[in-house]
Amino acid sequence: MVEERVASRMEKLPIIDLHCDLLIHLLMNPDADPNQRTFGASFPCLKEGNVGLQVMAIYTPVDPRSSELGVTQSEIHKKLLRSHDRDIFQAESGFRCGQDDRIGVVAAIESATGICNEEESLENAFKNLETILENCGRLFYISLTHHEENRFGGGNYSKPGLKADGEVLLDYLSGKQIAVDLSHTSDALAHDILDYTYKKGLKVPVIASHSNFREIWDHPRNLTEENAEEVIRRGGLIGMNFLRAFVNNDQPEALLDHINYGLSLGGGENALCFGADFFNINDFPDPSRHPYYFPDHEDATKYHQILQDLGDSLSVAQKSKLAYQNVERFIAKNWN
Repeated sequence: MVEERVASRMEKLPIIDLHCDLLIHLLMNPDADPNQRTFGASFPCLKEGNVGLQVMAIYTPVDPRSSELGVTQSEIHKKLLRSHDRDIFQAESGFRCGQDDRIGVVAAIESATGICNEEESLENAFKNLETILENCGRLFYISLTHHEENRFGGGNYSKPGLKADGEVLLDYLSGKQIAVDLSHTSDALAHDILDYTYKKGLKVPVIASHSNFREIWDHPRNLTEENAEEVIRRGGLIGMNFLRAFVNNDQPEALLDHINYGLSLGGGENALCFGADFFNINDFPDPSRHPYYFPDHEDATKYHQILQDLGDSLSVAQKSKLAYQNVERFIAKNWN
């Protein structure tokens, strides 16, 4: 009976997730319908998973058309809010789960190539950023890089650290209530962002929106212990990623190990949240990556089972922080 009551309480917890790739999916598939359950973060899956807030990433590769693709995705975000206003609403300062029956959404930029390609002036970059902000209303975070190196610094699969254009972008972001995201940085870039923002006293929150821990699974997409501890120390967030490649090749229960490891770090229970990283796997037919997600983690209906699988070692209060309260706290502190 006690177990049934606890399970019931888990099912009622709202969820906040820091990363999905719905916008690039809709850009690549103009006829796609977010109300069809063909995508892990489709609106029906989000509703069934009791997701109160979903961050939607604007992703662009290093490409001559990158800024065009970034602005276009911000326009898709704006249109979604109009055309699906029965399903979603724009999350603003003061956001709290349960304030609306619909799903709150907020955009983010996954790689600063979305504001300028490798040749554009930084003046154009900041104009594009302001256009994206106007279309989206707000940005939760911006990543300087994705997997590749770009003009701002080194991505996950490269070695460079922070470049001069990256410093200028960080200076520009100071005080604008947009976090910088470490989930797609090289180790050197993560170190340099943390060092540069600290030494210059920049008002730029630091998070890792969809990253696990390298101590549990040795992958360049996962955080080193040193960088994870610094994000936690600064009051940031670390979103647990559900992609098999970043969890464990063979063991779905390793996601619980990542969560428990993060909670074991000093202050970790106040930083951990979800950043599942759902995207349309049909757009990425790399056979070496199949399955992209374990069945236990394959869509937004799975959060509450994960919370239950964490067992009695965590209190309902701790699980509530992971589910939504840590992100609500971050929003209250950093959004005006």
